[in-house]
Amino acid sequence: MLLRNATLATMHGDDPYGLLLQGAILVDAGRIVWLGKDADVRRGYQGPEEDLEGRLVTPALIDCHTHIVHGGNRSGEFEMRLNGASYQDVARAGGGIVSTVTATRAASEEVLLNGALRFVDALIAEGVCTLEVKSGYGLDIDTELKMLRVARSIEDVRDIRVKTTFLGAHAVPKEFDGRTLTYVQQICIPALNAAHAAGLVDAVDGFCEGIAFSPEDLEPLFARAQSLGLPIKLHAEQLSHLGGTQLAARYGALSADHLEYATDEDAKAMAQSGSVAVILPGAFYTLRETRMPPIDAFRAAGVPMALATDCNPGSSPLASVLLTMNMGCTLFRMTPEEALAGVTRHAARALGLDDCGMLAAGMRADLAVWDVEHPAELAYRIGYNPLWRRIFGGRA
Repeated sequence: MLLRNATLATMHGDDPYGLLLQGAILVDAGRIVWLGKDADVRRGYQGPEEDLEGRLVTPALIDCHTHIVHGGNRSGEFEMRLNGASYQDVARAGGGIVSTVTATRAASEEVLLNGALRFVDALIAEGVCTLEVKSGYGLDIDTELKMLRVARSIEDVRDIRVKTTFLGAHAVPKEFDGRTLTYVQQICIPALNAAHAAGLVDAVDGFCEGIAFSPEDLEPLFARAQSLGLPIKLHAEQLSHLGGTQLAARYGALSADHLEYATDEDAKAMAQSGSVAVILPGAFYTLRETRMPPIDAFRAAGVPMALATDCNPGSSPLASVLLTMNMGCTLFRMTPEEALAGVTRHAARALGLDDCGMLAAGMRADLAVWDVEHPAELAYRIGYNPLWRRIFGGRA
């Protein structure tokens, strides 16, 4: 398949967006085999071709941080927060993550899959071809494995690539109140071992926060992940500064996520470890936070910044990557180019992927074709989806 007469945002190179005007892309066997100027299309090409009439082609979008497999919803807590309750107040009242745990434990795999597909379909409709899905609403061995099986099964029923993350250290279940480290040792690590043995996990995450786990609690889990050859990710510095970012950096984490309370020193540590800062404006917006992640510090240190929906039933009920891009720009003053890189090139890096997120020969032919004139339009509009076509592995 040859796509001609297009504006290509390759997302690499020295030019803004890596723009290539009047470009063309040749796709074969699910890969990009050539791209360049339309006028330089290989002579003798006899295959099918399509004139895109000047439309914009970008790498397909990537949502690198989601919790879309879960039971129930938490609209009641939304009302609580509007009436003045903080995230911590809701959690201490028995709500928050633990309330979703009850619903998720009770749900069948079929119910969980059908619920997740509503959000998957919304993301696909916005040009997403790669999706990360976390566990973390089971907090027991059987339910954590159930969630990961459901996440894996999404690929069986939708044209989308799924990377799974074990997040057993998401909250402390009631049965382990006051015994956080015991929970990690008796539930998280055995669940991780079982998930790894079953081929269900691609990375390991934790929630480093006062209402969840300390860096010391997470050390044995991350050490076990490292021994299994699994990369680390971490929810860090969202509501306070506990040193999670430094922990993530010590383990060479793929990413540290949220980061509202991260410091300049944290940014330097992430730059040295090569970790991506995953910015999650949906949670910032929903929780009505006022402390912004240190975007300037990440820029100054050269830390790549990804953007993601954090789609979950409580703190970020957001299932739009396009709105996430706009929020990153409007709330945090990221540039439209940073926003697009954040859901393509840097999002791929946050998942440890090197075969997507850019337009280049050899990359997967995961493409998004947009009915816009310039890539800045993708972050500019609110509530409008200009996707013209999504191409997954070379298939439209």
